[in-house]
This record gives sequence, C-alpha cells and structure tokens, in this order.
Amino acid sequence: MSALSFLDMVKLTFKVIGYKIQQSSLTTRETIQVLTTKGPIKGVKRVSVYGVPYYSFENIPFAKPPLDDLRFKAPIPPDPWVEVKDCTQPCEKPLQENFVFTKYKGSEDCLYLNVFSKNLSPDKLSPVMVWIYGGGFQIGEASRDLYGPDYLMDKDVVYVSITYRLGPLGFLSLNDPKLNIPGNAGLKDQILGLRWVKENISRFGGDPENVTLFGESAGGTSTHLLMISPQTEGLFHKAIVQSGSALCHWAMPPANNWPYRLAVAMGLTGADAGDDKAVYEFLSKAKGTDIVSAAVRITNKDEKRNRVLFAFAPTIEPYETDDCVIPKEPLELMKTTWSNNIPLMIGGNSHEGLLFLPEIRRRPITLDEVENCEYLVPNDLGLDRSSEKCKQFGLQIKKTHFGDEECSSKTSMQYLDLLSYKMFWHGISRTVMSRLEFSKAPTYLYRFEFDSPFFNQIRNLICGKGHNGACHGDDICYLFYNTFSCRLSKDTPEYRTIERMIGIWTSFAQNGSPNCDVISDVNIQPLDKNETNLKCFNISNEVKIIDLPENEKLKIWDSMYEKSRLYGKT
Repeated sequence: MSALSFLDMVKLTFKVIGYKIQQSSLTTRETIQVLTTKGPIKGVKRVSVYGVPYYSFENIPFAKPPLDDLRFKAPIPPDPWVEVKDCTQPCEKPLQENFVFTKYKGSEDCLYLNVFSKNLSPDKLSPVMVWIYGGGFQIGEASRDLYGPDYLMDKDVVYVSITYRLGPLGFLSLNDPKLNIPGNAGLKDQILGLRWVKENISRFGGDPENVTLFGESAGGTSTHLLMISPQTEGLFHKAIVQSGSALCHWAMPPANNWPYRLAVAMGLTGADAGDDKAVYEFLSKAKGTDIVSAAVRITNKDEKRNRVLFAFAPTIEPYETDDCVIPKEPLELMKTTWSNNIPLMIGGNSHEGLLFLPEIRRRPITLDEVENCEYLVPNDLGLDRSSEKCKQFGLQIKKTHFGDEECSSKTSMQYLDLLSYKMFWHGISRTVMSRLEFSKAPTYLYRFEFDSPFFNQIRNLICGKGHNGACHGDDICYLFYNTFSCRLSKDTPEYRTIERMIGIWTSFAQNGSPNCDVISDVNIQPLDKNETNLKCFNISNEVKIIDLPENEKLKIWDSMYEKSRLYGKT
C-alpha cells in the first residue's frame, strides 16, 4: 500500500460527508453572550435533530493565528479583545489537501474551538467532553458537519471540539534548537485548547475539574499522547481512546529527514541535509498550499512498503523546551505518566481493516507486502528486512492470517483482517497491557461490532454495498450527528445503539464508569491484570462482556517482542 492510498480513502470519505445533505440542527433567532477570559463572544441557540435546545459557540479563538513567524511553532494565547466576537458560524478548517480533486481547503489561521452546552448556568456544573478529531494527522476538522453535538445534547454534558494544525504545518520538526521548532505543534494546539477549557468552561456550565478527553484514530492517538505527556497533568481527568494509540504502527513515523526532503521536493537547492536554517528559511516563505501538496508525496517506495503512511505526524522532540510534549519514547513515558491515576476507556472496531479495501481493489494483494512477507513485520522491532529473523516473523504472521491458502483476491478479507491487527488492534492491546502493568486506575476495554446496512456510514462510503462489519470510523456515526445522518425512529436498532453509545460515553465522563441505565443488565468491570485473556464489553445488537475475539491472534503478534519492547515491562 502506498502512503497516499490511506489518505485517499480517508479524504474521499470526508469529502463525501462534507456535502451538506441536511442540517444537523435547527438554528433559532435567539443569541446569547458569554464573557471569556480574553473577551466577550456571541453564540446562538439551536435545536438538535431530536428536539433538544442547546447553545452553540463556534469559532472561538484560543490562540493567535499561527502565521508568519509563528508558522510551525508552538501556539501562543490570543490577544484580548473588547468588541463582541460573533461565534455563531463554523470555524475555518486547518489547511489540507482535497484528495479527490487535488485542491485545497482551509486556512493556516485555524486555531479555534467550539463549545456546545444545554445550560450555561446550571445548579451543578456539568461534565465536560473534549473531542479531538482523526484523519491521519493530515486531514480533519472540528465542524458540526462531521461531529455534530445533537446526540450528546440529550445528556447533561458540555461538549468541546478543538481544531489543530495538520501535516507539516502541525508536525514539522527541526533539530536546531536556535530555530525553536522541535515539532508537535499540532499537539501543542490541543494542549492550549485544553488550557482554554480549564480557564473558561465554567462560564458555559462545564466543570473544569471533570473533563474527559476523547478522540478517534489520529484523535485517539493524540488523546493517548496527551495522557503520557508531562504538559497535561490537571487539564483532563478521564480519557477515551478510540481506534488509536501511541503504539499503533502509523502513529509516529520514523525520523527520515522529512523537512529537508520536503524543501528539496519544493525546489530548495544548495543546502546540505543537516542545514536546518536553510530549510526553515525556505519553508517559512513558501505558500502553505505548496507545503501541503509536496508533503504527501515525499515518501519513497521502501517507506511505502514498510507502511510509513505519512511523513509529518507526532515525533519524539529532538531537544526539550518548556512546552515539550514528547520528550522520549512513549513506552518509557507510559511507565510513570501522571495519567496512570485516571480512568481510561480504550478500544476499537471489529473490522478496522475494511478501511483499506479500496487499496486492494486497485492493486493485487499478491504484491510486495504479503509475498515478501518480511514487510508484514512491525517497524518498531527494528529488524533488518533481509534478516532471517525478520523473514521467520513474516512467515509466522502470514500463517496466522492466511493459513495454508495462497494470497489472492479470494483471500482479500484475510488481508484486511491482518491490517486490522497490524495497524490498530495490536497497538491498542499493547497499550492495555501497559496500563495493567503500571496503572492504579481502572481500564476498560470496548469493542464496537454493531453492523447496520445503512448507518455504518464510513464502511458504506469506503467499501460500497455488500460488505459487513464495523469499519474503522463507524463508531463515530453513533456518537455524532453528521451531514450523512438521518433522524431515526426510536424503535430502530440504530437508534438503540446511539442510546447505548451515548449512555456509555457520557456515564464514563460523569463518573469514570461505563455502566449506565441503558445497559442496566450488564455489569462492566475494569480489566483485571490477573486474567489470562483480555475481556471487553462488546457493543453489537446487545452489549455483552466477552473474551476479546482478537486475543489468540494478538498473542502471535506479541510473541515477536521482548516484554520490554511489547509494553514496557522490564
């Protein structure tokens, strides 16, 4: 698979969803003002698709526009203002490429957040849920078009969504300390957004001492990275990690001199590979659209075979600053992180790998990665692809997922199953094992398996008709109303699944436990490190406690690692 094919699929999905088929909420004429710590803002009253009124504040600035000298750098708080800012309309998307038409949307001036609340002055402050969107760190937005608050507004929670910079604009990292661009600006955007929440959310009826951070895919990985960062202690108090982890294969691409390669691809000449100053001066003057365009095309053939999906994403920062987010390897940070003392709910979908179906329709899966099965082996093992050990591990993976069958179009589902493990489930399970080893707080493992012929929207957009299972991203269709959603009858399985998902997620935000009235016949317990097999609560037509179906194959993937590299145990 090429680095672009993953982004093609995700961006095509988001492009299709982006068409406004119907509005998620009705807007009333009632507006309201709130005084934030930086100045007054104006919001508007809306009514959800199920008739629940709530207040909507969009496009709230939480940082100065990251332009000119602030490009690539950590965000800084905005200047105060006096005039009332109109926060009744959606904020700008971060600059990103539209992969369908190879055009661009969004702006570098993108550091805004949204707040949705039913009651701005409740007798008791409500739990706060802060959402981090996914998109491979290359695309995404914090809009109602994709992540509408309608379902969440059925509950007494305050919902916040934060915009952050993407691609090289959010994740360029240079080694020269004089330039002060160590990387992870996009994560630092998220952290500054959380600091805004800490300072302001009580003015919207939210409890700054009861904040749950949650996200899916790259947003789930971001959530996990912020959990293990020393910068975030006290900014949130629970976390939900969906279909991602700092240990997922794609989460932190290897440092392959990406900034220099980007600049050269854009036309830089006469500079050596280590000349960070020349690279910065060149990129700081370039058009943002040119930077985004070149960044997604600089991976080489070998990197693509190793499933390096993109060049610019979270990284271990080359030197420490006052706002350093990732000072060392995640496995090391996970041992002693402050978040080992807060509850975590983590999980994924039953058929994550369906995300890659369009790729194997374009390219026979008998090529490279399976036949040369050493490329199936995870990169973080650090093995020479030509080594006998790597080849043996590759054969072991091939045997686990294909048995004695030959790799062909007839075994495409086995290949997609393999990618579910390699790209998502193995990173998730390693994170769970680390938590069980080092954490004192409860850890809950979920698995989303609900299969609807029309409401598993991501699968249907990516795969078309005739496929079953919960694809990567299908869970968010039951948490957020988007422009591809519809008003459901309350006696449908889809609506009951929304009720269960919202009940579980908001109950966890309220008190750190997923147990709630809507699943009162289920008693979900935290994972027990003494259990032989991981247990999960499986969300399908019903919610049941089961042994994680992926357990046996995960043990094969585990067997390739020493314990210190698997989940940090010495």
